[in-house]
Amino acid sequence: MLLSAASRLILLSALFLVQLIQLAAATKGAVMLDSLTIDKVVGKFGSSLIKFDVQYPYGEKHDEFVVIAKTLKNSLDLLVAEVGVQDYGENENKDVIDRFGIKKEDFPVLALFKGSTDKPIYFPASEDFKADRIKSFVRQHTGIRIMLDNCLEKFDILAEEFTRTDSKADQEKLVDEARKAAEGLENENEKKSADVYVKLMQKVLERGAKFIESESERVKNLLAGKLSEAKKAELNIRVNILQSFSHPSSTEGGDSKQEL
Repeated sequence: MLLSAASRLILLSALFLVQLIQLAAATKGAVMLDSLTIDKVVGKFGSSLIKFDVQYPYGEKHDEFVVIAKTLKNSLDLLVAEVGVQDYGENENKDVIDRFGIKKEDFPVLALFKGSTDKPIYFPASEDFKADRIKSFVRQHTGIRIMLDNCLEKFDILAEEFTRTDSKADQEKLVDEARKAAEGLENENEKKSADVYVKLMQKVLERGAKFIESESERVKNLLAGKLSEAKKAELNIRVNILQSFSHPSSTEGGDSKQEL
């Protein structure tokens, strides 16, 4: 029997709703929290990254969060979670966002909690809601080692050692170690990344520690302009590697409303 136009529309709407529900349930690596569980669960972890969003999220930003949940699956002291808020019926979990001063029009909102639900640190609304930017945010505020795209673990360790020492002699030794390690690489993409690490170290030796901050700002400004996709990809690699030279922040995130 042929369906009427109205019946087909109802069927399509129902199928679309089912797909949304499936998408919401498909965030592997993330725990669903509500007003009764958020304090209890967050208190068990050193750090918790929580996304506040509509009950059945979808779209590019949710896709980036899915990537984050999978990427951080091995970070045992870091919880990745979601709070889904109903905008109909009983408005489930609206009391949670009211508690933290979060508005629905700002969804999705990412908040980082350190050991408790006190003093959340919000992912800045001004930042691109991209997996690597979120990983950098978590790394900055927790010190948890998270590998960013195109970064190399050995060189990340060398970069951290390089940044933590004030001895120019020690820094020169680390540059030599990085250069030798780069020469031993065979993969072309890894060679390109290693070359960036070495060049950044050399620039710090020439110009001082403030070079990393000024270079980060310079690259950020370039990315805000009109660039080819190839140039953007190249600069994004540089952005990620620059993070390896940054100390984790000691900020606890008290006055975080201004970041929303």
